[in-house]
Amino acid sequence: MHELKPPDTHHFNAAMGWFELGNQTEAIAELARISVANRSHPDVLELTWRILAAERKWAEALAISRELVRMDPANPSGWVHQSYSLHELKRTTEALTVLVPVVEKFPGFSTIPYNLACYACQLGDLIQARRWLAKAIEIQDKEDIKKVALADPDLQPMWEEIREL
Repeated sequence: MHELKPPDTHHFNAAMGWFELGNQTEAIAELARISVANRSHPDVLELTWRILAAERKWAEALAISRELVRMDPANPSGWVHQSYSLHELKRTTEALTVLVPVVEKFPGFSTIPYNLACYACQLGDLIQARRWLAKAIEIQDKEDIKKVALADPDLQPMWEEIREL
């Protein structure tokens, strides 16, 4: 994928700055100033998804994440965003189904098995949730995963056993 060039880089950086300051309205305004040709650039799509997620606009976020997967299938974040959007739309079975096939494609990316643990847990499959959580721990430090998991309401049914890890 090509790199963004000025003035689009300026608008993108401004949008990122506004987003980091918590001002999604200004961030969206800056993204709208990016040339039409670059609005489907993976970096622009990624930031757009983050803004929509912050606003909890999950249907729009899902559409953006699907475009991100189409434009840059080698980027794991598009796959994660797509499944997370589905989960937030209460389509958790579909979220799981979309994410499972890419686990092996991104073996060093702990977010994928971690999210699969969340989805399995929410679907009541604690056996699979444990397996996915163990896989996430293989990839990333156990204490890091444990800390995040104990604050994640999706894994609440497993909090007692997670504390024992």
